[in-house]
Amino acid sequence: NLNSKYINIKQMHENIKAKKERKRKDYNLIRLSNSSLIHEEIKSNVKSALQILLSKYHDERKYIGIYWPLKGEVDIRFIRDMNLLKIALPSSSKNKGLSYHHWSNNQLELDSNKIPAPLRENDIKPSDISIIFVPAIAIDQEGYRLGYGGGYFDRLRQKDLWISIPSFVVISNNCISKKPLPRDKWDLPFSGWISEKGLHQIESTK
Repeated sequence: NLNSKYINIKQMHENIKAKKERKRKDYNLIRLSNSSLIHEEIKSNVKSALQILLSKYHDERKYIGIYWPLKGEVDIRFIRDMNLLKIALPSSSKNKGLSYHHWSNNQLELDSNKIPAPLRENDIKPSDISIIFVPAIAIDQEGYRLGYGGGYFDRLRQKDLWISIPSFVVISNNCISKKPLPRDKWDLPFSGWISEKGLHQIESTK
């Protein structure tokens, strides 16, 4: 009957949620143990990967989406100072989800998750963004990312054209899982990652 089917789905989701939570704890500890040297190597590879990705996907009228780094994440804000690129930063709202905004020298304010964002700028349409870089706690070989559990990127990428934007996770090699990470049916794979070992593009998403 429908009721028991609903209970089964709910239990499955709770089960996946618990598995994700355990993986988050494990990988967060690994991530926080990374040295600043590893971060510098990753940043250097982001620079060289960016050149490859720009020539492949970028239109100079469009934006590159980056992120404001939190504890343990690689700081890629230097992209803003490169080659007159137009940069977009995300803001997250518990009601409205994730949106990207133009970031230059404009005033940053804290979004609903206390992350600096150019909140006074208009939302940018997905058709105006050519590449997105996102942080992660972990990623697996098929491009499924483990984030913080808010589901912001998953919800965004289920709307409109967002899924068609090449999107890469910036991560250390020790947080790339050899085995598939727990995933819900709404989780969507990313195009690849950049680590201290360089750029890795996933064939099926190219």
